[in-house]
Amino acid sequence: MKRACIVGSSDGIGLSTVRALLADGWQVTGISRSESPIVDRHYAHFQCDVATREYRELLQGLARQAFDAVIYCVGIGERLSLDDLQRETRIFEVNLLAAVATASSVLPPMLAAKRGHLVVLSSLADGLVSAEYPSYNASKAGMSSYFAGLAAATRGAGVSVSQIRFGFVATKMAKSSVKPFMITPEAAAKVVVRTLRSGSRRVSFPLRMALLVAVLRCLQAVRRPWSSR
Repeated sequence: MKRACIVGSSDGIGLSTVRALLADGWQVTGISRSESPIVDRHYAHFQCDVATREYRELLQGLARQAFDAVIYCVGIGERLSLDDLQRETRIFEVNLLAAVATASSVLPPMLAAKRGHLVVLSSLADGLVSAEYPSYNASKAGMSSYFAGLAAATRGAGVSVSQIRFGFVATKMAKSSVKPFMITPEAAAKVVVRTLRSGSRRVSFPLRMALLVAVLRCLQAVRRPWSSR
């Protein structure tokens, strides 16, 4: 039986992915700050904050025997408040630094075993500059860049590293007043499962949203004040 660890497993895409993998015959370990609604003999759940030392220690212990797949589904974002910039640090800690810490904990056993797959959920927002959510977009940009490099570095080592760049998904993270081409968490989980099977290093979904973001990125480049200097 294949073993998977899903970080951010108690709601949204993570919860839907837990259900999809259990239905597919996997043994799943979940980690999140909240309790899980899943009760299944092939599921074990641990409550832990990914931005803590306890998370790293927990994950290192769980990963002593290499997982077949580890999926990092955690992401947070808050509208920028110039009166409380301390919140910005937390967003980088959760979205980027904890993802890097996850890789540093789970990849060594995978590399030693010459098998395994690490998947991180990024965002199509990684290519845009936002005055409202600068920390979210920038942390996802850092995630996408880092894991693209890590995927290239691990090529040929028997280990896959993938990033999935989603558009709007109907979760608590979808805070924008306009949400074009929004998909369900169940649809997103199907993309995760397909990525585990295909081993694709970079997936952007849905394609229509990826094309829209590409257009918006070009428009931002034209409109930036420094572009005419």
